[in-house]
Amino acid sequence: MAIGSTMHTFEVDLADVDRGVYEQFTLRVARHPSETEPFMVTRILAYCLEHTEGVAFGGGVSTVDEPAVLVRDLTGALSAWIEVGAPDAPRVHSGSKSADRAVVYTHRDAEKVLANWRGKTIHRASEIRLFAIDPALVSGAVEALERRNSLTVSRTEGQLYVDLNGVSLIGAVAEHRLEEPRR
Repeated sequence: MAIGSTMHTFEVDLADVDRGVYEQFTLRVARHPSETEPFMVTRILAYCLEHTEGVAFGGGVSTVDEPAVLVRDLTGALSAWIEVGAPDAPRVHSGSKSADRAVVYTHRDAEKVLANWRGKTIHRASEIRLFAIDPALVSGAVEALERRNSLTVSRTEGQLYVDLNGVSLIGAVAEHRLEEPRR
């Protein structure tokens, strides 16, 4: 018998000073058995840091034509393709062609992620932003994770302040860009 997804609930208080977004909302997150906890935490943080009207989680591991997080406009058109982890170059290329904006959030070594993309064909490569979330912050959040969670996320000047179930964590969100090859 297959193991089902584990449901997590997050009561989120978001203060993204860098973007001027201040919201409170509830997230219900299904973690597939093949999804690691660091990936799930990064997916939740990506959702929060990209929070806007039309933001939603993608269909999950069984839906290959959707990213981990996406944004649709009022017509239903895909406006932002938001990947998590270390997607390969063809996936980033496809996402960049599918939406006006493509972004990747990672809890991994940003230089290794970028190295895997270098020399590959990626649509609008110089416009794609890679945000590396401090791995220590992600690890600390994994340790504090429960099925029902209280989550406060604040971002100011590239610093991320997270309080998860009373555990306070601080770390950087470093932005990286892939340079297009010179011709």
